[in-house]
Amino acid sequence: MDLTFSDEQEELRSVVRAFLRDVSPQEEVRRLMETPSGHDAAVWTKMGAQLGLQGLAVPEDLGGAGAGPLEVGIVAEEMGRTLFGAPFLSTCVLAVQAILAAGDPGCSRELLPGIACGVTTATVAFSEPGRPWDAPAEHTAVRRADGHWLLDGVKELVLDGAHADLVLVTARGEQGVGLYAVSGDAAGLTRTPTRTLDPTRKLARLEFSATPAHPVGRGDAGTRILARVLDHASTMLAAEAVGVAQHLLGTTVAHVKDRVQFGRPIGAFQAVQHACAHMYVEVESARAAAHHALWAAAADSPDLPLAAGLAKAYCTDAAMRVATEAVQLLGGIGVTWEHPAHLYFRRAKSSQLLFGSTDLHRDALVRRLAEPAGA
Repeated sequence: MDLTFSDEQEELRSVVRAFLRDVSPQEEVRRLMETPSGHDAAVWTKMGAQLGLQGLAVPEDLGGAGAGPLEVGIVAEEMGRTLFGAPFLSTCVLAVQAILAAGDPGCSRELLPGIACGVTTATVAFSEPGRPWDAPAEHTAVRRADGHWLLDGVKELVLDGAHADLVLVTARGEQGVGLYAVSGDAAGLTRTPTRTLDPTRKLARLEFSATPAHPVGRGDAGTRILARVLDHASTMLAAEAVGVAQHLLGTTVAHVKDRVQFGRPIGAFQAVQHACAHMYVEVESARAAAHHALWAAAADSPDLPLAAGLAKAYCTDAAMRVATEAVQLLGGIGVTWEHPAHLYFRRAKSSQLLFGSTDLHRDALVRRLAEPAGA
């Protein structure tokens, strides 16, 4: 496994970083987090038209770039640096991976070109009240009536669910758990924004009442599709967490160089130096874990579930530890509303919980490692 990025991938990183620096300064992050959708539609369109980021993982014959998890992970990491407000994780990771995993050529031709060009935003609704993130659908059912598929049930904690143009829903039918496509303006669909700790990441509760839907793939493939989606989502969330931690490290180091106490910069004190060194180790260790998971995803390795779970657990925990240390070293300014440290702290905490807590992922790792070889 080659653990280095190519010149083209590093160029992608540079281009994305420059783009985000222009469109996602802190004042814009704060403005957008107070809006219902959490993102600027014009910037999303520009991102698709000029950079083609929405279509990175979409096959070329369907309007995309035909790239893979490495390139998408680079973008996710850079977006974590700026807390970029856009439905990238929900649309370009969850939805794209769900459609590709379904193996339905007709649905791919229908759904993926709109995503690739930045016209369609999408998400996957799979979490149900009181059930683990990775549990198959039990309280959302699909039925056939008068030649139409209809959905009934509730999904919660749906990423960008209140405003997505397309919602892919896991639901249980006669064949088992399947994946179904629902238009964002479908009859019988009620979407309620969920207030959370992290205002830069929008979640919603979706209620379906005889809501028209269309099957995506086989009617019994939902559990397999969901497992694939969560592996990729965990990997990208890990990459994003690296970006969050890297930004906090840079901000903190700059602060301790400039902040003078007792006649000298506080960065000259050994205790502060040790704290910054620990933050650096956390960031680089998280980077290694995230990049390993990205390469596993790019190689479609059978070890992806292990790599993704490990990366998600470690990287989000590392981002939280770095965020905590950053607030401590920033001092009084670190706990003010005006300083962005609390927004990165909130993002780190929400990432720990999104798509399953770190404890859930570590428990899953233990179970997988305990399985007999070849099981």
